[in-house]
Amino acid sequence: MNAEAPVQRQLEAYNARDLERFVREFSDDVRVYRMPGEVLFLEGKAAFGAHYAANRFNLPNLHAEIVNRMVLGKTVIDHERISGVRERPFEVAVVYEVEAGLIRAMWSFASE
Repeated sequence: MNAEAPVQRQLEAYNARDLERFVREFSDDVRVYRMPGEVLFLEGKAAFGAHYAANRFNLPNLHAEIVNRMVLGKTVIDHERISGVRERPFEVAVVYEVEAGLIRAMWSFASE
């Protein structure tokens, strides 16, 4: 299994603001966490897609740049620089858990 492939495809879809292609890389029961807390932020592909449609893919200057990527078995860890969401770019670390070729869970740690 190549855990990096679905993570790279979702990044490309994110930058293209292609919601259908983006959510295709996530499992139906995807779980999304915002750290440092362990509170579930989003659960399920429908809620996930609705969040990104309303809060990201409607932003004309949205762009994610990979600063660094590590692949450890079924886990991919990206250090990303995000533009077009806030007044200035910000950095985020995202941990993706990949199973059966789909992203099953992700944890994000955003800078202030």
